[in-house]
Amino acid sequence: MELRKWKTVGVGLMLSAGWGFGGSVAVSASGTGEMLGRGAVAVRVSPDTVMVGWRYLSSDPLGAAFNVYRDGLLVTPRPVAVSTQFYDYNPSRAEAFYEVRPVVDGREVAASAGRFVLPADAPTGYLDIPLEPPAPQRMPDGDSCRYAANDASVADLDGDGEFEIVLKWDPTNAKDNSHSGFTGTVFFDAYKLNGKRLWRIDMGRNIRAGAHYTQFMVYDLDGDGRAEMVAKTADGTVDGRGMVVGDPSADYRVGVGGDTPGRKGYIASGPEYLTVFDGRTGAALQTVDYIPPRGRLEAWGDNYANRSERYLAAVAYLDGKRPSVVMCRGYYTRTVLAAFDWDGRQLKSRWVFDTDSARWASYAGQGNHNLRVADVDGDGCDEITYGSCAIDHDGTGLYNTGFGHGDALHLTAFDPSSDRLQVWDCHENRRDGSDFRDAATGKVIFRIPSSKDVGRCMAADIDPTNYGVEMWSSASGGILNIKGEVVCAAPEGLPVNMAVWWDGDLLREMLDHETVSKYDWTTQECRPVAKFEGCLFNNGSKSNPCLQGDILGDWREEVVTRTADNTALRIYVSPLPTAYRFHTFLEDRPYRLSLVTENVAYNQPTQPGFYFGADLEGSGKLFRGYRFEK
Repeated sequence: MELRKWKTVGVGLMLSAGWGFGGSVAVSASGTGEMLGRGAVAVRVSPDTVMVGWRYLSSDPLGAAFNVYRDGLLVTPRPVAVSTQFYDYNPSRAEAFYEVRPVVDGREVAASAGRFVLPADAPTGYLDIPLEPPAPQRMPDGDSCRYAANDASVADLDGDGEFEIVLKWDPTNAKDNSHSGFTGTVFFDAYKLNGKRLWRIDMGRNIRAGAHYTQFMVYDLDGDGRAEMVAKTADGTVDGRGMVVGDPSADYRVGVGGDTPGRKGYIASGPEYLTVFDGRTGAALQTVDYIPPRGRLEAWGDNYANRSERYLAAVAYLDGKRPSVVMCRGYYTRTVLAAFDWDGRQLKSRWVFDTDSARWASYAGQGNHNLRVADVDGDGCDEITYGSCAIDHDGTGLYNTGFGHGDALHLTAFDPSSDRLQVWDCHENRRDGSDFRDAATGKVIFRIPSSKDVGRCMAADIDPTNYGVEMWSSASGGILNIKGEVVCAAPEGLPVNMAVWWDGDLLREMLDHETVSKYDWTTQECRPVAKFEGCLFNNGSKSNPCLQGDILGDWREEVVTRTADNTALRIYVSPLPTAYRFHTFLEDRPYRLSLVTENVAYNQPTQPGFYFGADLEGSGKLFRGYRFEK
């Protein structure tokens, strides 16, 4: 089968029945302009079998097939022409070198090959990346903390066509802004997939630890093929080469000298910076003043640095061509978004959106604990869905529903027959519950009122008997269709935290508490299909992995999680066969940018900028410009 695109809307997907695998030497420019390699990966799935997976790129000809080599010997009996994975009989525990070579018109294209080294005695089911946790720390009040691997991001840091991992280390005393107390230092590490650590950045004592403080954007902002990391910094931040930002002796933590113990650990004074770090070395390339400055705490809604210290961040193609980084402050009351461009030498302000402006005053208090980026109005430039409101690409307000703050939102094409993007958003204000709306206009399609704080909501195509993407929340009364009708009343054990494309069909699976589970629409139950033994997810009841997304191998998504003892990251790759071949989700700009912002505050799963689900199945049907053929 093949899913072929009639017209150019973003980036096309290709779908075909079969099996296959992945790699990386030659690179292909995606819909973001990012250069993507083959993403080849080899994972042992049993004592005698290795699964090899690789990316199908939009630069590959429609009829491309692939040969797989192990240690220079061809192991595929014929070129793999469907799917992009291959199961190799390899009982040896020795190191093995796998290579994937495209075959076009009967000839191998070596320049587009992908390579992966399977280590000796490789574990079953995952890639293992050893970690070096930071040393425990003692706080000024005598308490101590240890470290746990937390949120992660991926990008090509060194220009070799392969992704590296940037990992945030959180101390065990990390705190929400509403809680007083000292926290340990936040650290960032960069690792290659073979476990080599490239650098460590120490954010310093003047950056508090918690989900709302340090939002880190990892992306190639200047188009040189190597990603940068951008984050808010302060006096005492130490870059990957040991250079200190600002005054290394400064300490702005409240309560260091014993004063105001009820607010100890808060950081309510001192200069604030924005720093661009080099992806290869972790070196600070430029540091500027953070926009907006903290100013008077009361201007943000309290006097103890809770609401003023709520941060979000994003990467967006605001001009439709080049990525900008957008740093955000506030969402309960005053809200500010500041867009910057990085040209490889200098950060330049593009625009600032501030609800202190009378023009945008009604947008105050509308932000969520997360955000989404996509071209929602079809002008070729990205907009930012900021909770209950949206900011246009030029830094002006696009719309505002007035429904207020919430914890979660999802943005994708829910209706298979339409190009339009929609938003499913839940709210905290004990009135508005959840709403489903048009992403371009804010027009509400339906709303589910609630008398309680709706803290979670989810959207995924999990039922092939129901048209379009399903959605539900902690107060929706069950699974809803795109008309707002309840199609199943509150299924037992259906998670509302994360999702993943895992088992190889067109439906999505649930991801929660170290488990992949699948909804059975015939019995209306959710059943485990994979359990990540010896691992822990992050952030308490929110229970998210360090990262989930299509980062390696075929179109399905990997799960990056920490071991329970924080001595390693594991990248779990689905061992299951799939009957489909797609271009990597990474070539879709909304999907790629949702992966970039996944780590922001309360993590949300990736979502593409097009409909993806069971309703693609069917001969000769048209869905949003895609044609599905047997």
